[in-house]
Amino acid sequence: MPAADRPRTVSRLAAFQGTIFAEMSELARVHDAVNLGQGFPDWDGPARMLEIAREQIAAGNNQYPPGRGFAELRHAVAHDRHSRGAGTFDPDEEVLVTVGATEAIAAGVLGLVEPGSEVILLDPYYDSYAAAVALAGARRVSVPLARDGHRFGVDLDALRRAITPATAMLVVNSPHNPTGTVFTYAELRGIAELAVEHDILVLADEVYEHLTFGPPHIPIGTLPGMRERTVSVSSAAKTFNVTGWKTGWALAPKPLLDAVLTAKQFLTYVGAGPFQPAVAHALRHEQAWVARLRDSLRGKRDRLSAALEAMGLTPAASDGTYFVCADVRGIGADDAVEFCRRLPTERGVAAIPVPVFSDHPQQWRTTVRFAFSKQDAVLDEGVRRLSLR
Repeated sequence: MPAADRPRTVSRLAAFQGTIFAEMSELARVHDAVNLGQGFPDWDGPARMLEIAREQIAAGNNQYPPGRGFAELRHAVAHDRHSRGAGTFDPDEEVLVTVGATEAIAAGVLGLVEPGSEVILLDPYYDSYAAAVALAGARRVSVPLARDGHRFGVDLDALRRAITPATAMLVVNSPHNPTGTVFTYAELRGIAELAVEHDILVLADEVYEHLTFGPPHIPIGTLPGMRERTVSVSSAAKTFNVTGWKTGWALAPKPLLDAVLTAKQFLTYVGAGPFQPAVAHALRHEQAWVARLRDSLRGKRDRLSAALEAMGLTPAASDGTYFVCADVRGIGADDAVEFCRRLPTERGVAAIPVPVFSDHPQQWRTTVRFAFSKQDAVLDEGVRRLSLR
């Protein structure tokens, strides 16, 4: 092979060159399918929030913001957490604005995990976690969630067995993507006890913290012994329907957050300035809009779950996020990847196979993730197509 044609991606990132989202979205485009695959909303967030972003651009807020983010947003993030009993943080030393939650996660791993250390992921997991671990030169160890009735739960015995002297960090994502599970207090307490016992850091991905439909979200950093070892990550993306703004944050005690900042400042340096005052406004003044969003998503989840059941699939409980998972064995399918590749042609709908999020794909071989974060007309058309006999 000529030198110019040889793959040049470093070996530790070779497995991350393509994404299932691109493949399924392209299939949806080619077959004019309803895209219930990629998890983004197709309607805008609060009107006043959007206006403030435009006003900020017009007023000249177009240069670098402070490295930690504008104080206005950092104070709003800290206020929001405190007002919900989700922890008390010093906005000047314990809150960092990032380019979305994805950067906060990457910077958290890069800044706090030494090469050769182990990072435990609860499987299936959001795909950026594995890439962040690879970038850090660390080793990922995945512990599958276990079926618990109609939901997926944390297998605390398996988690305990996975911990070794090399374990440096555990990534906890609740509400959980891709399954829609909201971890219970007992599950989080069990995780916390293991983290304290073995002196492990926890990176808590809480981007769907405002989008739960029954059981409340419990921040693991509020449990005994956890504040000093937890980096909590969230974002405006899912809460306010602005996935393209890439405005997120990390919260942690100063020694941990300084490590996150050390890595973050050489990734993107700073995030977009005009969006930060707009998000600060939304956190302080648009909680009623978020409540309506939550109610709307609950109804969309119910409609989609009913359609999947009518189709012959078996939907699992979804207590949060944008997603509901279903088992395709009920209609005779035994491979979620092949099922999702056929679905745009056969039903005119796109979805995501859960095995691609797993290091134990056989356990999730027949599980498919559907997104319900779509306008009613779009979702209803998807439901209609899924329901056709």
